[in-house]
Amino acid sequence: MKGSILQFSYPIAVSIAAIGSGLGLGRAVGSAMEAMGRQPEAAGKIQTGMIVGAAFIEALTIYALITVFLVPK
Repeated sequence: MKGSILQFSYPIAVSIAAIGSGLGLGRAVGSAMEAMGRQPEAAGKIQTGMIVGAAFIEALTIYALITVFLVPK
């Protein structure tokens, strides 16, 4: 019983994490592009902040994926 619940819940959890990551990255990049369009002189700082934020968002998604492989079934 416990194994079947885990086998069902892991793909759902990873897909929710992937959807959240996609939405978060889309919002971050969209906002950064808008900010760069408004203040082109600050594009370097905005881009650096966006890349750091995108790395954190992707790291959370990768953690969700790795748990599928590490947690025993």
